[in-house]
Amino acid sequence: MTAPRYYTPQGGHPGQDQLLTDRAMFTDAYAVIPKGTMRDITTSYLPGWQGMRMWVIARPLSGFAETFSQYIVELQPGGGSDAPEHDSAAQSVLFVTEGEIGLTLDGTEHILTPGGYAYIPAGAGWTLHNSSNSSNSVAGFHWIRKRWEAAPGLEKPGPLITNERDIAPTVMPDTEGRWATTRFVDPADMSHDMHVTIVTFEPGGVIPFPETHVMEHGLYVLEGKAVYRLNQDWVEVEAGDFMWLRAFCPQACYAGGPGRFRYLLYKDVNRHMPLSPPC
Repeated sequence: MTAPRYYTPQGGHPGQDQLLTDRAMFTDAYAVIPKGTMRDITTSYLPGWQGMRMWVIARPLSGFAETFSQYIVELQPGGGSDAPEHDSAAQSVLFVTEGEIGLTLDGTEHILTPGGYAYIPAGAGWTLHNSSNSSNSVAGFHWIRKRWEAAPGLEKPGPLITNERDIAPTVMPDTEGRWATTRFVDPADMSHDMHVTIVTFEPGGVIPFPETHVMEHGLYVLEGKAVYRLNQDWVEVEAGDFMWLRAFCPQACYAGGPGRFRYLLYKDVNRHMPLSPPC
């Protein structure tokens, strides 16, 4: 397998000579947040953190994401938090794209490097810091949050720390190896109510039909470029872009190359559909 590459925003600000035209789109069925919008002036901050800023690319919002939030966090050397999460019902997934972070989870320290994945159960005690010894080594990671939904007979999932390099991708049937998914948790484990995976298309790989299903999707392009079908539109996307798809939004993909097309995928799974709005 070719060594993974992960696009991480660098911020900055475009010059006055730049065109305003971009690929940003917000519709009833999907949204596209291109990498060019992730500038210094679009960052956010959180209390209880030092040396951090983040781009919020999804949040629960009427007409937009309903089940999750997703941040791209930039963490300076020495930066971090001893109390990252204030919501005891929120579970988290961290995925590192740049640098090195030290995660202390229930008293045990873990060092996560690019490709590193951590599942943090709701209610767990954890801290997070940029653990690099270099004074100029910035860390970058995705932080996906969702409230864990209990179900009869199920306990909360346990924590999981791994790296995508240690997981063999699952090749989709009848695709000649052109479409594969790196699964961090067992799809048959019903305790998990969200899956965060990495989807890889080799050049020429396709989703050969318009997928239409109940899961809400968040897709952050880690590497490469492709043409993606979103509802009735074909949209060009590249590394650093984010796509949100609401439930039942048709989607398909054509990865034209020249390199691999890869994205970090969130979806909600394994629970009944609520028959009334949440109280």
